[in-house]
Amino acid sequence: MDIQTDHRYAINLNVRGIQPSATLRINELSNQLRSEGRDIVKLGLGQSPFPVPERVVAALREHAHEKDYLPVKGLKSLREAIAGYINRRERMRCNWEDVLIGPGSKELLFMLQLAYYGDLLIPRPSWVSYAPQARIIGRSVHWLPTHAENNWQLTAEELDIVCRDDPSRPRILILNYPSNPTGCTYTEDQLLAIANVARKYKLILLSDEIYGEVHFEGKHKSIARYYPEGTIISTGLSKWAGAGGWRLGTFIFPPELRPLQNAMAIIASETYTATSAPIQHAAITAFTGGDDLDEYLKQSRRILKVVGEYLHRRLTAMGAVVQKPEGAFYLFPDFSGFREALARRDIKTSQALCQSLLEDTGVAILPASDFGFVPDHLAARLAFVDFDGAEALKLAGEDYADHELDDDFVNQACPRLVKAMDKMEQWLTSL
Repeated sequence: MDIQTDHRYAINLNVRGIQPSATLRINELSNQLRSEGRDIVKLGLGQSPFPVPERVVAALREHAHEKDYLPVKGLKSLREAIAGYINRRERMRCNWEDVLIGPGSKELLFMLQLAYYGDLLIPRPSWVSYAPQARIIGRSVHWLPTHAENNWQLTAEELDIVCRDDPSRPRILILNYPSNPTGCTYTEDQLLAIANVARKYKLILLSDEIYGEVHFEGKHKSIARYYPEGTIISTGLSKWAGAGGWRLGTFIFPPELRPLQNAMAIIASETYTATSAPIQHAAITAFTGGDDLDEYLKQSRRILKVVGEYLHRRLTAMGAVVQKPEGAFYLFPDFSGFREALARRDIKTSQALCQSLLEDTGVAILPASDFGFVPDHLAARLAFVDFDGAEALKLAGEDYADHELDDDFVNQACPRLVKAMDKMEQWLTSL
């Protein structure tokens, strides 16, 4: 055996066998198929369809010359802007020193798990990267059961059952809402009940609120209101400001968790050093807000709501079981009703379902197995983002400014999503 072949045995065991992130993998595959001439409807990667607001782009342009290494925890003026944003939105009393800036909330989540020796509690289904990150670091993952009848939402009772066996064990609970992959969210009563259990067991609660601003009714509430001493709020620019590729995320800590924040900053100082200076300067504009950004969010929510409701109706009419989304840009349809018909084509897993759908129709979605389910759970996540967000915003703000968005709007603004539904309907009918 030559030395070149032998190198593979030195790769970290925690990384061996892990595939690249499912969302990034489907995006790269979709782009490759498009480059080969295939007509692919990209419903795999959850990238916001909307452009970055112009005033925020102008701020980035203005600060493109900024080249200094910034403080590890982030630019003070940005941390102040984010604290002000959280205080306005959640009626909290957050201080700028409670804020940590990173190159995407994904990186901050990884550092949190590295800095804190705790098991990871994740409601099933969940976003694709929570569990793989824990595995890479070597942390234990406990999936918390949820049920379709309850909109796939964690209940306080289920959380209590998991925690009571070892009440003093350090744990991190991740609560993501509006949810990726379901689009569902929590009521205030549900949040209060979960908060009471989290306090009982002294959990670190990471409240992933990256989709908070795209709650369709603009009424997102943070669980930090009910469990302030143990909750870290996670947000960023990717989902509500359309700036996924800019890579800026933020964690807002309670003062009680300052030692954990400091530990993460130490890790940051020895890894990525600091988040991009021009991006941080531009982000001040985004988090400070203003009338133009309020209008941008208002129209974004209107569009996502009508699109989500349209797709929900179409999928339900096809025979899929799917929860009506309340925020974000996802649906999580279950195709178990087609199990026998799919089996006749030797399709017995969600992975095979999505692969066959892509090959036969060009519609790219992600299997339930990427979100924590066993392979034969015949569900999938659909990200309704393959449309021109700039044109949709213009149409909603002008021609539809004074009346409700409707199916005609969806047909005009989102023809590729309508096409995807037509193709899926034909495919399911043909089984």
